[in-house]
Amino acid sequence: MRRVLILGGTGWLGREIARLAVAAGDSVTCLARGESGAAPAGIEFVQADRRKPGAYATLQRDWDEVIELAYEPELVQPALDALARHAAHWTLVSTVSVYASNDSLGPNEPLADETAALVHPTDMDDYGHAKAAAEAATAAALGGRENRPRLLTVRPGLIVGPGDPTDRFGYWPARLQRGGAVLAPDTQSRFVQVIDVADLAEWLVRAGRERRTGIVNAVGDVHPMADFFAQALEAVRSDADLVTAEDAWLVKHGVNYWAGPHSLPLWIPTADAGLTQRSNRRYLEAGGTLRPLHETIERSLADEVARGVDRARRSGLSSAEERELLTALARDADPGAAFSVAQRRRDNN
Repeated sequence: MRRVLILGGTGWLGREIARLAVAAGDSVTCLARGESGAAPAGIEFVQADRRKPGAYATLQRDWDEVIELAYEPELVQPALDALARHAAHWTLVSTVSVYASNDSLGPNEPLADETAALVHPTDMDDYGHAKAAAEAATAAALGGRENRPRLLTVRPGLIVGPGDPTDRFGYWPARLQRGGAVLAPDTQSRFVQVIDVADLAEWLVRAGRERRTGIVNAVGDVHPMADFFAQALEAVRSDADLVTAEDAWLVKHGVNYWAGPHSLPLWIPTADAGLTQRSNRRYLEAGGTLRPLHETIERSLADEVARGVDRARRSGLSSAEERELLTALARDADPGAAFSVAQRRRDNN
């Protein structure tokens, strides 16, 4: 039986990894404060604050696999100091945010892969910088010190699916399910690239079992944003009418990019479109699987309905905020400022 230690395991991705590892027959231990949720069934749960002395005292034993989910230097380095010598294989879950450039691609440019330049980590309050520092520290401890490499560095893109605490993806199927006029960004030259949490967790468990090493972008296929909305409308069986607004109008009215309060999730500046256009060739060659986008949308909608489509959210617009913006857009409207996606579909057919 494989002995697996997950540094985390009570949060969203960590719980899914732990659940699938137990289902695969592994003996799983999770080290966490336990503040992100309940520990999954069937695991050994070690409750400790990793910032405090003695957090790893009971874990000084051999592990077939260690999975690190954190990015803060004060968590990553002490774990390496305490556990690296005990681990036959180590998986660091990083992020595509470590890349220095998200520049949009030309029409014939290949998708950027794992060889793209990384940020120089100078700001540990920045998620991408901190993850880049975590990669460097982990590689120094595990990646090249011996003849038998034992480090897998995984760089997911946007992780989505049931249980997502960020609301960056689930906002859209939930909003479309409610119907009516839906404020949306201009989709031209924009893309959506996501990976279902279940697909990512299943591969992480399997990749550890196979002791895969190297660096892998764990990202989904690239979908034009217009195609994402078309699939979402079909998946939720919605008659909603998407009303798009130009970037300048949205910014002028205080709508935020990507995530967080008063935002349109998944919307990023077109100049940064490379963020959602990363190569997944290595992931697929390493046995990674990707369920169809419509299936992830359907899974996300079922979760949103269970949690309440009208609930308060960490990302997106509230109903009141959206109504106010749609009223303002109608007042300001001209052919270049707002139009229906349905009309665009007709124009493109």
